[in-house]
Amino acid sequence: MTKLILRALKGEILPTPPIWMMRQAGRYLPEYRATRAQAGDFLKLCYNPELAAEVTLQPIRRYGFDAAILFADILLLPQALGADLWFETGEGPRLSTITDMAGVRALRPIGDIHDTLAPIYQTVRLLADALPRETTLIGFAGAPWTVATYMIAGRGTKDQGPAHALKSTDRATFSALIDVITDATIEYLSAQVLAGAEVVKLFDSWAGSLKGADFTDFAVKPTVRIIAALKARHPGLPIIAFPREAGAGYIGFAAATGADCVAVDNSVSPEWAAQNVQNTGCVQGNLSPIHMVSGGQGLVDATRRVVDAFRTGPHIFNLGHGITPDANPDNVQLMIDTVRNA
Repeated sequence: MTKLILRALKGEILPTPPIWMMRQAGRYLPEYRATRAQAGDFLKLCYNPELAAEVTLQPIRRYGFDAAILFADILLLPQALGADLWFETGEGPRLSTITDMAGVRALRPIGDIHDTLAPIYQTVRLLADALPRETTLIGFAGAPWTVATYMIAGRGTKDQGPAHALKSTDRATFSALIDVITDATIEYLSAQVLAGAEVVKLFDSWAGSLKGADFTDFAVKPTVRIIAALKARHPGLPIIAFPREAGAGYIGFAAATGADCVAVDNSVSPEWAAQNVQNTGCVQGNLSPIHMVSGGQGLVDATRRVVDAFRTGPHIFNLGHGITPDANPDNVQLMIDTVRNA
């Protein structure tokens, strides 16, 4: 029998939606925290195939999710391109910055990224062997705009101001950087598929800050290039796109990009997304992650609302963004039980 998530991605309407969670392998789980301590730090965990596979498998063992998503980080790609990358305790990632064309030209050739990323591909191979037969393996990468915001600012920012500034003052440099990231993302995701990923997902976490023509130029068009290239190399590969907080930009995004499924965040209601996004294909989402903290009847009611809103079309149940470190693992089980008994 075809795996449930693959059936939903082909447009099948299932009586119970398949379930997984963004960041389902993470700090809310005590077993994850123990494995991360064993690894030494976050990057060492990402680049240790055995331990990265272990943390990917932990939520599958605990909850029986319908998919496992590779444990890695979107910033491993810029590191493979030559950026310095480190994590400040309590503050998050830091990178060396790119602010001019010389910086873009100094990046490593696209073909060289696999030397750095080889451990990630090994993690995928280990997972492809270890996962239960019914569990789908999802690979992923950050979308070019989101990755570029970190490479330009050297860190995460609230408004992506440095990237917007470079886009406005030196569009040639900005566009060249987007092109490099786009080409590298195609190679990175293709290698994940060759290693055993059955689905890939593009995370455009900061897509919502792109407006008007910029949304088309830097959220839609790079996604079109990536999806077209991957589908040419891997016919039938299902691809999920997540242009977070795109608002009205969600409408028609699948048709414009070739994505098989559009993940929607919780800034839009499930009813709106069902009417405006699911009407053209599979939707993934969109329970607010806050319910994984608060739990209770509010979680049950909100979960049922999402299931009911998307009941008449293809749907993969997920959160509207990643689960947070302060989430209660018991609330995750309550969510799953609610979905499967709705």
